[in-house]
Formats: sequence, structure tokens, C-alpha cells
Amino acid sequence: MILTFYGAAREVTGSCFLMQISGKNVLIDCGLRQGTDVFDGEEDGFLFDASTIDYVLLTHAHIDHSGRLPLLYKKGFRGRIYCTSATKKLCSIMLLDSAHIQESDAEWKNRKYQRSGDFEIEPLYTTEDAEKVCGYFNALDYGEEKELFRGFKISFSDAGHLLGSASVTVTATEDDVTKTIVFSGDIGNVDQPLLNDPVYLKNADYIVMESTYADRVHESVGGTEDELARIIQTTLDRGGNVVIPSFAVGRTQEILYFIRRIKEQGKVKGHDGFPVVVDSPLAIDATNIFSEVGESYYDADTKALVDAGVNPIGFDGLSVSLSSDDSRMINEDPMPKVIISASGMCEAGRIRHHLKHNLWRNECTVLFVGYQAIGTLGHAILNGAKRVRIFGEDIAVNAHVAVLGNTSSHADRVGLMRWLDAYDTRPERVFVVHGGGDNAEKWADDVRKQFTFNAVAPKFSESYDLLKNVRIKEGYIPELHSRQTPNTVYKYLLESGGRIGELIKNFKGRTNSETKKFVRELDDLFKRYS
Repeated sequence: MILTFYGAAREVTGSCFLMQISGKNVLIDCGLRQGTDVFDGEEDGFLFDASTIDYVLLTHAHIDHSGRLPLLYKKGFRGRIYCTSATKKLCSIMLLDSAHIQESDAEWKNRKYQRSGDFEIEPLYTTEDAEKVCGYFNALDYGEEKELFRGFKISFSDAGHLLGSASVTVTATEDDVTKTIVFSGDIGNVDQPLLNDPVYLKNADYIVMESTYADRVHESVGGTEDELARIIQTTLDRGGNVVIPSFAVGRTQEILYFIRRIKEQGKVKGHDGFPVVVDSPLAIDATNIFSEVGESYYDADTKALVDAGVNPIGFDGLSVSLSSDDSRMINEDPMPKVIISASGMCEAGRIRHHLKHNLWRNECTVLFVGYQAIGTLGHAILNGAKRVRIFGEDIAVNAHVAVLGNTSSHADRVGLMRWLDAYDTRPERVFVVHGGGDNAEKWADDVRKQFTFNAVAPKFSESYDLLKNVRIKEGYIPELHSRQTPNTVYKYLLESGGRIGELIKNFKGRTNSETKKFVRELDDLFKRYS
């Protein structure tokens, strides 16, 4: 019974954990890395044979948890994927959107490479890969127990993070020893609009838990709506647009919920019926899914609205932009408005067009409502950049830049403590993941001090024997049970890839000249063996 960490190991994104038991290989999540989470040599592949994976247990639909499933299919996966029905619905649109971005980015880069004579690249995966992997999804309800194979049962509990998000409980038996392993997924914040609070679990032998916001305490949710109303009021009074880079799934629907209440209570004066435009095909599709899923995913207040015939995320003045022509017309219309568009970190999608047209206008406001990873355009704007480059053009940052209070869908330090404190049994070990910088290590240290639990922040590709509760020796590469198991020499090659990843991490903070020299050496290797 071996657990290996192939993502979100001292990183915020890229969730991917491999569990091996009784000759079966089970992945928990298969996510993309985002922002500056270090490239470790496996982003265009895996350090395991994808065709050997029998099952994937998916905690939720966010791309840093689900975004490499089409790649897994492309590399040979033909097993089964288990998740909640809401996650299944959301992935059916999010993975296709991700594939479209992969194809568009590759096409754009290849036009440049053709002009310069460089090697062309392939997209990480295609829309066909995304469509086909969606055929392997199987849905479970919260609390429903499913035996995947003899000695291996799973169940999902509401994590309160995103529509359909779940913590996964695995009950596994090997060599007549049974262990309960809980994978937290992303633990939700409390008192969020639309969603239930996270379910607090009671028993586990091992816990794999996130630590994204273990270093902070969120502001009260109560003032978020009033703060949003104030920003809209002052911006519309100046004659400007409120441009909101928003994650298409989850955050956009929360913002619509707040705006519905703001309009309902007349909190913005003098701009009756002010227009709100959602300009993101993915966000539009996701909003439809939020409206059509069963009430089991909603909190009590939202259920009451639905029962009363009220659309919790719909209101007068709301419009959607479906086509590219619709999107372009938004900025041609001089009427002040609220524009909600993806992506949330401004890295892709239509939001970049809206920033191009509004960032330079001092009457406008760019309102951030979510995490901005280091290295993204959103992070640069939020942290005081005077000029940014968008579509090859330098754009002055003259607009007001604001952050909306507590809109985080992640539990903060207090919430993580509350979640862990709920356990009645003492776990043998807590594995801390999803922590950027040294956040995971600090949270593991806090868990040791506050709870006296055995806690560790595993490194990328580290493996643990869950029957013996020991870390497996350095350089160990799990042998996957398949005809296609790599030979011994290839194992050493994969191990070297992991070591290169660790070496790259050590370059953070080194001089530019040292880093450039190392990049050139890597480029020479790539060209020699491509």
C-alpha cells in the first residue's frame, strides 16, 4: 500500500497522488500546474505509465485538479474516473475549454516559431482527447460508498469549496490490514454564498490535506457585498467600467449572487438597472450548470430561493456575450457597466481584451476577486505594475486596482484548524500538500505543535508505505503493475527527470547569468534528443 506524490507537493497547484494497492493503480486528481509552480520535467508526460492507471478519484473540477485528465487519456489511460455528478458536468465543459486553450496557444506559438525557424510544438492535448476522456467519468452522490475492487472502497463528502467538490475517503485492505485514508481536496471557506459549509470528517489513519491559505486569516464574509456595492457605485459615478477578472466556475457565480442582492436591495444609487455582462463562454455554460443541478449541492438559503422560484444568480440587466463580435461590442458601448470575464489570473481568454481597453482609463476599476499566482498578468497588475504588455502592446495601468474582501473559496488558517480538530481518532500521519513556497512545511510544523500529530510536507515524487508508515528510500520509483512497466534503465531516466526538477527549484534566487547558462545547456539537450 504505497502513496506517491506527483503534484501539489510543496506547490499550490498540480494535484496528483498515486496510490498502489493489491496490484491496482489509483490516482487521486490529475491536475495542471499553474503560475510559477516549478516545471519538473513531467508536464508533457508523467513519471508513471498512464496506461497502467486503473482508476482516478477526482475531488473537484478546477483545472489544477482535473486539467491533465485529457493528457492521461492521450498517454493511454482507459480506466474509470469517479467524482460527484456536479463535478462530472463541470468537467465536461472545463476540460474542453482547457483543450481549446492548449490548441490555441500552440497555434499562436507555432506561427512565431515558423517565422524564426524554431521547432514547432504540439498542444499538450486536443479537444478530441478531452471529449473522449469525459466518456470515462462515473458519478457518485455524497455519502454513497462504492467498492471499486476487493478491499478498496471510496466515498465522497462535501468539501464546500466548489459546486460538487469533495473530500475522498478511501478504505483499503491489503495483507489483512485495513487503513482509512482521507484526501481533503480543497477545503472550503464557511458562509460562502450558494454552497454548504465543508463536512467535517471524524476518522482516518492517514490524512492528505491542503494548506493553500494556512498562513492567513480571511476577513469576515459579511462585508463583501457592501464593499462590492461601494466599488460599483464609485466607478459608475466616474463614468467608468468595473472589469472583474473572474474564474469562470465558482467565483463568477458568487459575484452574480452578490450583484443580484445589491440590485434587489438598491445598494447602488443613481444607476438603476446598471448593466452587467458575463463575457466568458465557459462561465456562461458553468452558470447554466449551477442553475440546473440538484438542490443537494446548495446551502439552506439558496434552496429557499430556488423553492420560491427565484434564480439565485439571475437578475434584470444581466446579459451574456456568446460570440467574439458580442465581446468586441462591449467596449464600443460607452454606457458604464460591470464586465465579468475569464480567466481569473488574466492569463488567457477574453479578459485580456477588456484589460487592453480599460486599464489605461483612470475612470475604470479592475477588481480582483481571487488568487493571483506569481508570474501571472493579474499578479503584476495587482502588485503595482505601471505598464503591462497585452497582445504585443504596452498598456499603461491608470485604472483603479482593487481587491474584493473575502471571496476566497479556500479555508483559511482557522478553517483548516477547525477541519483537522474535528477528527476523533489520531491519524498515523498527516501529509500536507498544496502549499506554495514554504507554506506546506510551516503548516506541517504547526500541525505537529498544535495537534502533536506526525505531519510532513512531502516533496515531489516521494513515496510512503502506508502499511509500515515509513517513507521509502530516496530515489525509489514505484513499479506499476502492467505489461508496459518501464525497464530498469528507463526507471533511472525517470528518476533523473525528478532530480532535474529539484535542481531547477534550487536556481530560484541565483543570478541571471547562471540561470541563462543552465537554460542554454538544457536547450542543447532538448535539441539533441528531440
